[in-house]
Amino acid sequence: MARIAVGGFQHETNTFAPLKATYRDFEMADGWPGLTEGAAILSTFDGINLPIAGFLNRARAAQHEIVPLLWCSASPSAHVEREVYERIAGRLLHLIKAAGSLDGIYLDLHGAMVTEHLEDGEGELLERIRAVTGPDLPIVVSLDLHANITKRMVQHASSLVVCRTYPHVDLAESGEWSEAVLARLLKHGPLKKAMRRADFLVPLTWQCTLIEPAQGIYRAVAASNTASASFAFGFPPADIAECGPVALAYAESQGAADAAADRLIGMVKDAERDFAGKVWDPDEAVLYARQRAVALNRPIILADTQDNPGAGGNSDSVGLLEALVRNRAEDAVFANLFDPKTAEIAHRAGVGAEISLGIGAWSGIPGHVPFKASFTVERLGDGNFDATGPFYRGNRMQLGPMALLRIGGTRIVVASRKQQAADQAMLRHLGLEPAAQKLLALKSSVHFRADFQPIADEILIVAAPGANPVDHRAFAYQHLRKGVRLMPLSPEVSG
Repeated sequence: MARIAVGGFQHETNTFAPLKATYRDFEMADGWPGLTEGAAILSTFDGINLPIAGFLNRARAAQHEIVPLLWCSASPSAHVEREVYERIAGRLLHLIKAAGSLDGIYLDLHGAMVTEHLEDGEGELLERIRAVTGPDLPIVVSLDLHANITKRMVQHASSLVVCRTYPHVDLAESGEWSEAVLARLLKHGPLKKAMRRADFLVPLTWQCTLIEPAQGIYRAVAASNTASASFAFGFPPADIAECGPVALAYAESQGAADAAADRLIGMVKDAERDFAGKVWDPDEAVLYARQRAVALNRPIILADTQDNPGAGGNSDSVGLLEALVRNRAEDAVFANLFDPKTAEIAHRAGVGAEISLGIGAWSGIPGHVPFKASFTVERLGDGNFDATGPFYRGNRMQLGPMALLRIGGTRIVVASRKQQAADQAMLRHLGLEPAAQKLLALKSSVHFRADFQPIADEILIVAAPGANPVDHRAFAYQHLRKGVRLMPLSPEVSG
């Protein structure tokens, strides 16, 4: 048995996004539970696909004494406000100090948090914790596949453990692996570390582990014979010095750790030309999908990747919606439009009402304006329902008032909280059967694939307006370290 403190503080920061993360964003529940502190941590995450859930399951099985701290998460956005970071980080530190004697700490972090005053939110947090615990206490941290891993994070954590799937269907498993690493540290002492970087950024759409070359890279990670091996693609829309892909290895000897990290980063570099694919213009995509769908029994999916709320987009752009309407799409669904005011108006008007207004485009993307038209309110929902897909599995969705609007052959799923369309239950909550549609326009880059790819005939990556450009050369990087190529095979470098 060991006495282990457990907590988490998650945010994925798109420094080019329009809206910052407030305390309310961490406090409220949406696709994941809201801010949870103390004993409630021991039950809140049961059965949910989150790293902390997997860690707790294994820690209980090992009969460790668990000291619950706090856990919170906010939907990806621009920077975490300074006061918010200091408030939550300060509370975590207070709880660790109050915990007394500990044998270890486990933290469920994301790895790509940027605040108004810090490039490296996780590295700063770990350094502050080390100042409290001293250098020898085992601290194991689970990270997202999109973590921008920094030298400070590696320095101050005993081990960093990265999930291996995108869509992230193995988040809980990464918590289990973290517990196994912590158990090894407790029994045998510290491990040697190795960290290697790639010199190019990989777009989110081509980081998907359901396809090559990412699939093969993560097979190699899983097959590593070291104590722990990880690879993180990084989160490209974060304008920080240490953005980008990183391979990690932990082993009994420095030579073994170095060899494993070198092998993994070599695979990444060798696969550079394969990290690319076709990106469609909205009108081109709709016209192609409309023509193809006539003879199909399964839907074609149009991934609205540049307004992916999972990458800091606000899920309110209407460029792809306008293309659907303009090109007379039939049996089409556009989901999810984050627009609380439109949802409120629809609920006031009631089912069957005709409402005329401008929807979406309220977060201030330059040159983007609301889509003004008349819509029929077809269905209403309270936004409370159980997720059924593998990514959000086990979680109770709390998306606030929702509405299904129709214009021509296109239906629009409107939500009052920002959440990417990565679970079929989001559509079913409003009476739509996803497999029965011809076209599904989903605000997501990759996570939708976990639940929607099995029902799809074809998937098109579409570049409509949004805060997550699929081509990183559209970003005005100011802080990215010199010499990093902004796209695979691109001659353009930072600095």
